[in-house]
Amino acid sequence: MKKKSDGTEVLLGSVIKGIFEKKGQNILKIDLRKLENRITDYFVICHASSGTQVSAICDSVDDIVRKEAGEKPLHIEGLDNCFWVLLDYGNVIVHVFLEEYRNFYSLESLWADASIEAMEDKMQ
Repeated sequence: MKKKSDGTEVLLGSVIKGIFEKKGQNILKIDLRKLENRITDYFVICHASSGTQVSAICDSVDDIVRKEAGEKPLHIEGLDNCFWVLLDYGNVIVHVFLEEYRNFYSLESLWADASIEAMEDKMQ
């Protein structure tokens, strides 16, 4: 039987790959596992320069996660306006913002006591 953490690693890799496929910017992986009362294990946050790109990133993440991790989101919010879209995979929550909304809400600063890692595209 596969360990849940192995599945989480595959899921995280698939999410990040999907974001890079559509040129998501400033991708951060926030590890919340050591925090009390957390709502998930990981946040993945990125931003885009247009609503169209936000939508494309979300579609890419959904497609690649389904293919590679065999999972689909439990819940999706924000696709109507594409200012801030949330894809909830249970133990990983993905936030895709328009840049100005990301700067305004600054989720990274709200979770500053968690481990934050900047992701780089290994395919370049």
